[in-house]
Amino acid sequence: MTHRCKKSSGLWKIVVWDEPFFQGKKHEFTTDCYSTPEHGFSTVRSCKIESGAWAGFEHCGFQGQQFVLERGEYPCWEAWSGSSAYHVERMCSFRPIACADHGRSRLMLFEQENFQGKRAEMSDDCPSLPALGWGSSTVGSFLVRSGAWVCSQYPGYRGFQYLLESDSPAGEYKHVREWGSHAQTGQVQSIRRVQQ
Repeated sequence: MTHRCKKSSGLWKIVVWDEPFFQGKKHEFTTDCYSTPEHGFSTVRSCKIESGAWAGFEHCGFQGQQFVLERGEYPCWEAWSGSSAYHVERMCSFRPIACADHGRSRLMLFEQENFQGKRAEMSDDCPSLPALGWGSSTVGSFLVRSGAWVCSQYPGYRGFQYLLESDSPAGEYKHVREWGSHAQTGQVQSIRRVQQ
């Protein structure tokens, strides 16, 4: 059974600026931002996560490359996209990650789509799936039992990031195209829990 999460106000706070290094127009959010232009920002160029974990997106409407933003400071776009497969100089939407539960996260990964083939269960971070014994450079599907996870294209949490959450439709990710609008490959070689 997958653990369901509910959002409650007061648990998340992000402060964003329209210029690098916390300069320019500033705005605080405690809930989803579907479109930064609707709030007078063409894009976010720096931010501070004061509470909770957040998912940032390259485009409005939670589309495009994903970025997991945990508590701390992000003075420029390299701070959140520096280890991505390509550098993204914009973040135009973001939302809280409700299910981040670092201490109780559980994830199942499967070799093939629709939860078929070889499988493994994880409850801890893994900087290298190949070193753990996962024989393939790809994963076909995921079942998130609890918490939120960041899957990365390469070992050491590098490359494209895919955010998987237990409160996303039953925590089921049956195939690559359900991992995010930018997902084009099933290549996943490192996985970690999202820090709340």
